Amino acid sequence: MNFLTIGVTMLLLALGQSHAASWPDPERLRNSIDAFQATDKAMPVASGAVLAVGSSSIRLWQTGGLFAEHMTPLTVVNRGFGGSVMNDVEYFLPETVLQYRPRAVLIYEGDNDVSEGITTDVIMASLRTIVRRIHDQDATVRIYLLSVKPSLDRWQLWPKMQAVNQAYRAYAETDARIHYLDLATSMLTAEGLPRPDIFVADGLHMNRAGYALWRRSVADPVIASEQIFEADKSPAP
Repeated sequence: MNFLTIGVTMLLLALGQSHAASWPDPERLRNSIDAFQATDKAMPVASGAVLAVGSSSIRLWQTGGLFAEHMTPLTVVNRGFGGSVMNDVEYFLPETVLQYRPRAVLIYEGDNDVSEGITTDVIMASLRTIVRRIHDQDATVRIYLLSVKPSLDRWQLWPKMQAVNQAYRAYAETDARIHYLDLATSMLTAEGLPRPDIFVADGLHMNRAGYALWRRSVADPVIASEQIFEADKSPAP
């Protein structure tokens, strides 16, 4: 191999690494954020609620009122926006989280991030910024960090998703206000494969059976922790 070939190969590798670590433009999701603002004007949201933010797995949980049903008796706000990655939550944090002054925040990201080629280190850097900014506003806010889910459509990416989950778990162990919730284990068969009965036709998003698992893995422990803090809420200013 001559020096020119080596140089070209190194350049291509560098470009590939750069692409793998680059986030998509958050402004592509501006319409979703504007829709939240419009909804808030028509129906003000209570401050001090338990707020969920993240990608379409969070957004679709509220289909048919399922999210509110599963989280009863907690006062909850769902601000999931489809196609999002961790950096989108960071970018839109004032609009999707901070303005509501929640007492607890559920975060589900990492699924689309891994699919986009974002590395674990880059995802974690964004997550740490999100948590810091939430705690800068209110140091008592509890963070519930949901593990990345396995799926039929993205099964080939599962080893990288497991690496993200390991990083999430380790991060939660550094701060008593951060709670790691393993929702992945219940979504796998005894053979360690994604359960086909819990997904819709695209093999990525979940049906009601899938969200029933999330009820046990996510809603039940959050309710157990948060019910003691439940009280009358007033609309966020």
